[in-house]
Amino acid sequence: MDDKSALFRRLFPAGHDVACQGPVLQGWGDAGDGRMHVVGTTDHAAIDTRIALDLARAVLEAVAQDAGRAPRPIVFVADTQGQALSRHEELLGLNGYFAHLARCVHLARQQGHRLVTLIDGEAVSGGFLAFGLLGDAIVALPGAEVRVMDLRAMARITRIPLERLAELARTSPVFAPGAENYWRMGGIHALWAPQDDWGAALRSLCAETGTEDQRARLGTERGGRRLALAIARQVRDAA
Repeated sequence: MDDKSALFRRLFPAGHDVACQGPVLQGWGDAGDGRMHVVGTTDHAAIDTRIALDLARAVLEAVAQDAGRAPRPIVFVADTQGQALSRHEELLGLNGYFAHLARCVHLARQQGHRLVTLIDGEAVSGGFLAFGLLGDAIVALPGAEVRVMDLRAMARITRIPLERLAELARTSPVFAPGAENYWRMGGIHALWAPQDDWGAALRSLCAETGTEDQRARLGTERGGRRLALAIARQVRDAA
């Protein structure tokens, strides 16, 4: 595993115990207000069926540990290059495993767990969408790489010339990878700087209440998604 010890010391100044089973992280950390669960991935993991099941198990174990008591926050540490790209995984029904993982994360939210995602390394495609992107608050740490599809792959899928996509990416964050562009769209709630007090910032995020998705509003306020909120409100009012 890549060395996360320095990261955990900054996040959890009151102590931590996070174990690594392959690319999956699981344990606890204390940012100063009591222990919180830690679940995540490391080494730019390519999420396959086994890793998806291990992450789902870790989330369910966190929920079970807090049964009958006040639910503690769950901190997701996301470091993934995306879903495992293989015919074998697709034939096993990788999408179904991702759906199971997403349902487990939703269960944790329903049980009252505050969900905070920290991107440390990469956050790419389906490996991030079915896990870290489901957090109530998502933070990109310095150097984080965030993207769903690079422009070359997007050009192949959409059949829009790469040059045109590159031109669009210069003015629209929807077409451009990078943590700052996802922040502008509201997909990332905060960008932490190296000089920030990460432990204090984590305590603050975990203390917030409410699970309403604010990303469309943030995207409007930051100028990255100008129409999403208005259209969502129109659909709600029509319904």
